[in-house]
Amino acid sequence: MKTAKLIVAYPKPTDTQLFEKVYQEEHVPLAIDKLRGITKIVATRILASPQGAPPYYRVAEVHFPSMSALEECAGSEGGKETLSNAMKISSGGPPAIMIAEEETFTF
Repeated sequence: MKTAKLIVAYPKPTDTQLFEKVYQEEHVPLAIDKLRGITKIVATRILASPQGAPPYYRVAEVHFPSMSALEECAGSEGGKETLSNAMKISSGGPPAIMIAEEETFTF
């Protein structure tokens, strides 16, 4: 079964402690409250890379049951507000924003 997700990859912030505070206490609750149709959020903090300094500090994956659900959410006021907030809190530069189709293989 194919699902859709919005991926937001944040560059290393200028102040990681401040970013974490704002991300955990403000941004994630905002996303939970405003993003309609989501099935889950996976928030990953990047610790290291064998290729040197990782290009991203944190990657968020916002999952939807379908591409149409993602598109509807992205076009909503809540979607626009949440995306605007993601841009605002990304002190290390603008985050990379990607839309993906996901296939899951369960073993």
